[in-house]
Order: sequence, then C-alpha cells, then structure tokens
Amino acid sequence: MPTLSTLAQALGPPQFKGRLRGQRLMLILPQTVYDQIRLHGEAAYPEECCGILLGSVSVAARTVTSAIPVRNASHTPRNHYAIPPVDVVRAMQQCRLAGEEIVGFYHSHPDHPAQWSATDLAEAHWIGCCYVITSVIDGQAAVTNSFSLAGTREEDKRFEPEEIRVTELA
Repeated sequence: MPTLSTLAQALGPPQFKGRLRGQRLMLILPQTVYDQIRLHGEAAYPEECCGILLGSVSVAARTVTSAIPVRNASHTPRNHYAIPPVDVVRAMQQCRLAGEEIVGFYHSHPDHPAQWSATDLAEAHWIGCCYVITSVIDGQAAVTNSFSLAGTREEDKRFEPEEIRVTELA
C-alpha cells in the first residue's frame, strides 16, 4: 500500500499561490479548528491522531479554513502516524472544488512534548506546508505548536517554528 511519503514524492512539492518559497509565515487558525484538532488528540489518546489542514496561503500568512480528521493508518499508532494516501487525494479534490489548498497536516504526541521528532522530519515531504503538533498528556490536550517545513529539496529540508494565531472567526 502506498504511504503519504510515496504519494508526496510522486506528486512533487505543492505549488503555493501568492508567496515566495522560504518566506516565514504565521499560521492563522479559527478557534473552532484549533479546538477540533485538540479534541481529536484527546479522543485518539493514547494513540496519535492525524489530519489534513485546508485553506489558503498569502504573502504573510497561512490561513486554515478547515481540518479533515483522518484515520491513523500506522501499524504503531501509539508513537507514529500515517495518513492514508486516499485521504490526501480526497482532500486535494475538496480543495480544488473550494478554490483552496492543502496548507498543512496535524497530529498528536501522546504523553510527549509538542515538538517535532526525527521521525516527523524524515517522513515530512510537503515543503512549504505546516505541521501542527498537539501534546496530549494523560488524555488532555496541553500545548499545540506549528512548524513550517522549509528547504528546497529532501536533502536540506528542516522544520522552523511558526507562530499560531487563533482567531474567533470561522
């Protein structure tokens, strides 16, 4: 079965409208989406949850309009996540219909910090996208952080911290 990694490599990097590659952005999340991501982490505990973030990218910000929770297809879901490629394709179709883009992905870290791991970096292939991580401690969402996957190719990719601004508007 193909993985998100093989799908990303086959599709190539996303082409973002309205900004230059490598420019640092802010992540804007409506309160409803922020809460949805954190509740998903709590519901999946003690396993990792995962999902896809849809929205738009401008010169200064990555704005999320919705989150699509997906099934964690990992064989070791307590410490790893895998987004089924069919869910990525469906999200891409939904984006096309709505005039949006896949702007990122999210997952939880049960009983671990909301920081990226070596595995997270190794398996991240959508350069220019955000990767939102929520720490879930004893079943309760604690900290949520975002990291932008920067670089131009696999050999120089890296995560950079990204500010999250939670807004009241949905």
